[in-house]
Amino acid sequence: MSKTVLITGASSGIGLQLAKDYLAQGWSVFACGRNLDALNQLTDAYLYSFDVTDNQQVIDAANRCQQDLDKLGQLQFDLIILNAGNCEYITDARQFDAELFARVINVNLISMGYCLGAFLPKLKAYGHLALMSSSAIYLPFPQAEAYGASKVAIDYLGHTLRLDLAPHHIEVSVICPGFVKTPLTDKNQFDMPMRITAQQASSRIINGLHKKQYQIHFPKRFTWLLKMVSWLPRAWWQKLMASKSADVTIEGEQGS
Repeated sequence: MSKTVLITGASSGIGLQLAKDYLAQGWSVFACGRNLDALNQLTDAYLYSFDVTDNQQVIDAANRCQQDLDKLGQLQFDLIILNAGNCEYITDARQFDAELFARVINVNLISMGYCLGAFLPKLKAYGHLALMSSSAIYLPFPQAEAYGASKVAIDYLGHTLRLDLAPHHIEVSVICPGFVKTPLTDKNQFDMPMRITAQQASSRIINGLHKKQYQIHFPKRFTWLLKMVSWLPRAWWQKLMASKSADVTIEGEQGS
């Protein structure tokens, strides 16, 4: 019997590549996204088109997933990857865009809560849950007030879930990519050092999940550089990052 994985944000970027790679490995893939036309390229997957920011749509999709699990003879998922997300920048902090901030938090964080509420009960004991965060958690970046705040919250969420799900023998991983070439990052107008392909990102994620790593961060040269800069005295790294405020911002890598 094949293993089962549910992936949100599977219509583009990392999520789409993960779905393709798990299909190639013989998994039963439950691919979720807003763009049904894009999902349709996953011809061997179970497809679910819904908006993760709409709790009722998420609940309805989870019920449909259960029906398909039952048809497969599976009661629950082996792996759930909550990958859907978005990124928008606050370009003028003095004119703080509250609506943009709320929109990013809603897509990246609140909707993850909706997905946890609907899908986590369908994850088997000794299963694995993965949450998509970002390398932005290691260091504050200019203009990333909304995006960074949402991803730091996801990291904390992963830590607490790891504690509380341990008695249920459920592994939890937090994924922290650097720059990955996706339709989302293609919109950026600034340099993205050490950017890798979605295929490379998917390979690192699958390998990290197989090893049951808690925090899966890549590319290592980039993420370790961020960590080392964060260890400098605050005044030093703050001055360094402020000097980059005109042209450097960390960006999200997820599809939606």
